[in-house]
Amino acid sequence: MISRAKKLIVSLCAAGMLVGATAPAMAQEQDGLVNVMIGDITIEDVNIGVAAQVAANVCGVKVGPVAVLARQVDRSGETRTVCETGDVRLTQN
Repeated sequence: MISRAKKLIVSLCAAGMLVGATAPAMAQEQDGLVNVMIGDITIEDVNIGVAAQVAANVCGVKVGPVAVLARQVDRSGETRTVCETGDVRLTQN
């Protein structure tokens, strides 16, 4: 029984060390900047707040949800469409 407990503790510690080692690398990818693509025009390296305001104004939607979408783009690197009307997309910079 003690042997199992030791193995479990060692496994948890090892997993924690791996997560701790990868956390700084993930944080470096998130820089708070995204690109805003409006049709064939791209505005590069824009602050998430500014990107959300620009996209919301073009699309005629509220800024809050667009800011959340921009944060998701910054974290995941996936391209997200804000609206089809103005063909507004957010991409990772």
